[in-house]
Amino acid sequence: MKVLKLSAQGLPQSWISLEEAVLHYASEDVRWELGEEVAVFHGGHNAITGLQSRIAVNSIIGTAGVPRINPFALRSGLTNTKLFARDRCVCAYCGGHYTEHDLTREHIRPLAQQGQDDWMNVVTACRGCNGRKGNRTPEAAHMPLIYAPYVPNLWEDFILRNRRILADQMAFLTAHLPEHSRLHG
Repeated sequence: MKVLKLSAQGLPQSWISLEEAVLHYASEDVRWELGEEVAVFHGGHNAITGLQSRIAVNSIIGTAGVPRINPFALRSGLTNTKLFARDRCVCAYCGGHYTEHDLTREHIRPLAQQGQDDWMNVVTACRGCNGRKGNRTPEAAHMPLIYAPYVPNLWEDFILRNRRILADQMAFLTAHLPEHSRLHG
């Protein structure tokens, strides 16, 4: 389980472990919380009061300080898992819905024709369509795309990075998605 760490301004910074979240709580870096309580950690007993220390961790935390990174300057790293999730496991040529095992990363302009391996030149394709298209462009292969590629924005990238997003984390992230995002619903 991961905790969604946000800047004090509410911008996603990273997915962190429960242990990393506890460190933020213990050092009083957590400025605000959202979502559900997902874990409780118990520490030692206070010598004066006899009370045991307790840190409750929420699924979304806003932390103090200025972010070390500008999240809008980040480029979403391209992986097959993230690509297939962006395209909802739908082949860009036949429109079929497949499991990840039956999908491939398909270069619209083939690498052999100086195409780039980046978000705007790749789509999800089933093995059959990828084989039929080969090292041709969609036009040359007479296989038009049924959807266009796009670069995931910051919010989409955070959804694509984590396969096990809790419902409250997903609700927070999807509330910031652009209207045209394929990641809605």
